[in-house]
Amino acid sequence: MAPGTTELLSRSRQRLRVGCCRRLSKAGLCVAFIGALTMQQHGPQEPADWPHQVGVIPPAARSFLHRAEAVRLRAKVDGGGTAVLTQLLTGMGGVGKTQLAADYARTAWDDAGETGGLDILVWVTASARSPIVTGYAQAGVELCRADPNDPEQAARTFLAWLTPKAGTKPCRWLIVLDDVTDAADLRGLWPPDSSHGRTLVTTRRRDAALTGHGRHTVEVGLFTTDEYLTHLTASLAAHGRDESADELAALAGDLGCLPLALAQAAAHLIDSGDEVATYRNLLADRATTLAVIAPDVLPDDQALPLAAAWSLSIDRADTLRPAGLARPMLRLTALLDANGIPDSVLTSQPALAHLTAHRTSPGPAEEPAPVTSREAVHALRALHRLSLIDHIPTTPSQAVRVHQLIQRATRDALTPHQHDQTALVAADALVAAWPEVERDTALAQALRVNTTALVKRAGDALYRPGAHAVLYRTGTSLGEAGQVTAARDHYEHLTQTVRHHLGPDHPDTLKARDKLAQSRGQAGDAAGAAAAFTELLDDCQQALGPDHLYTLDARHELARSRGRAGDAAGAAAAFAELLDDRVRVLGPDHPDTLKAWDALAYWRERTAEDRRASGDDRS
Repeated sequence: MAPGTTELLSRSRQRLRVGCCRRLSKAGLCVAFIGALTMQQHGPQEPADWPHQVGVIPPAARSFLHRAEAVRLRAKVDGGGTAVLTQLLTGMGGVGKTQLAADYARTAWDDAGETGGLDILVWVTASARSPIVTGYAQAGVELCRADPNDPEQAARTFLAWLTPKAGTKPCRWLIVLDDVTDAADLRGLWPPDSSHGRTLVTTRRRDAALTGHGRHTVEVGLFTTDEYLTHLTASLAAHGRDESADELAALAGDLGCLPLALAQAAAHLIDSGDEVATYRNLLADRATTLAVIAPDVLPDDQALPLAAAWSLSIDRADTLRPAGLARPMLRLTALLDANGIPDSVLTSQPALAHLTAHRTSPGPAEEPAPVTSREAVHALRALHRLSLIDHIPTTPSQAVRVHQLIQRATRDALTPHQHDQTALVAADALVAAWPEVERDTALAQALRVNTTALVKRAGDALYRPGAHAVLYRTGTSLGEAGQVTAARDHYEHLTQTVRHHLGPDHPDTLKARDKLAQSRGQAGDAAGAAAAFTELLDDCQQALGPDHLYTLDARHELARSRGRAGDAAGAAAAFAELLDDRVRVLGPDHPDTLKAWDALAYWRERTAEDRRASGDDRS
């Protein structure tokens, strides 16, 4: 090394250290050098000038719509004329709460510096306590010289700084807490009340702990059909797609007017080039899951595909008391009618047995204690608190409502065995909840609608090993309600379906034919009923034998149909023969034997009346 080189390098290193110290000192940093090791500590920085924003507002969704909820959100006074300081946007996942909050924040921020504008805007992702503290701490560092090395203290410093103080310049602020998942995460972290400050919370939760203290709640619902069509038409038109309004309206119905589903459906249609009808067919196919029709790249910075949009909410609901019941309860509701499930179905004995067997957190006991009806209701309330269902106890016949896509995502997550077992439980629960005498017409209607929904979703599970009783109970209910034509049509369809699944000679096929023939008679077609019973009797005798209960029942109905067709004497003779066989096969005290006695007495009396009316006084 040349003479003087060592000294020159030493001086250069010293100048470099001094220069770095000066530059870092200006930036609010204290630097210490120990040998070759450099240690850095952040010190308080100068407060940022107003107006100032902390955090990033999510970008506006493609074809963003201004909705009625936005108008309610901007109405800054409640019914008494008092300024609303804290507002909550609540609703199920996917309805667009974050987008509404972002639009609200952008509008408020764009007015900064003007009357009613903002000095400070803080956007915080509030999905857990840690990011809330981090967001507050960042605001504390940037706005009030908080220590960045102690986030908890920095967060408290920021909240204290927000509190109005006499003699200081008022600060107009808005804090948005997006996606609060647990009220406990905000314990000690609620922004203070201030006449100059506003807080906006988005959440799926409906807990009482969130809605107190004068906070104003804005329920965010689904798109209206007009909003849905406007949004979807604009999204597709931007990519040169001109779709039929009828097809788009049908798609809106398939997706339940859910904004998240709309955006992802539009992205799929644009990316794949599929026609709307093709997408609808995929959606209707039970073998196609929601994950299959998700776009490869989610639009609008969305974090989750539709299939996973509610998974975290389900996980959290399952931890609420009574722990482990929310998930199996949601699975049960996923097979029934989205627009209203009676409480009595979901608290029936088959439903309770299902919850007991499939409780995800049974506790330390080897055998879980049987779930009570009270616990079942609390499981419904847990799902309600997470906006996974709507539970309205004041309308017991339609107490539980579930969005059809939450139902679909829940069914998609079931194995084939789980799906079929849950379908059978749902069918058993419907039968158990069905009153023997239908005095409540609203309940009867709801049970029939739920059975229709179950049949559509259960596949062939309700026909293994035989046709489930609920399939026949629906027709009986229609007949008892006076809807004799609907009952006939129901049994005609059921007969075809059971024959398809089980074959023409299966007892359940013959039973369905028996019910169909009865319904024809009730609908006024006595001759058609008699002909159907004659044919049915021949098939029952051949397939089941003369002493089978179905054969005897067919003889009973054939005899009655003859009487209704005007042949009272023939009916009496047929019942006399049937009575002998009932006594031989079932005994004299069996209910069916007693029915045969009653029928014989009735038609003998009718025969006597006919003879008297005709002038024939023979006994």
